Amino acid sequence: MTNAPHHYDARGLVCPLPVLKARKLLLSLPAGALLRVSVTDAHAPKDFALFCAETGNELQGVEKTAEGFDIFVKKAA
Repeated sequence: MTNAPHHYDARGLVCPLPVLKARKLLLSLPAGALLRVSVTDAHAPKDFALFCAETGNELQGVEKTAEGFDIFVKKAA
């Protein structure tokens, strides 16, 4: 999944900023778009899971990286 067409680098940001910035970016993307968000905040995977549950977006996966995580979110239709 590493090659998602849309990417946001949220490394260095702490909650809730990664989710808020990703939310704003998702609003500009078409339905079904896949967004990869790179984060260093250890709480971000849980925060993105809650965000997706509340908004109808789909958490496609979380991959551990050397610096933190890559979180993949598919925008709801």
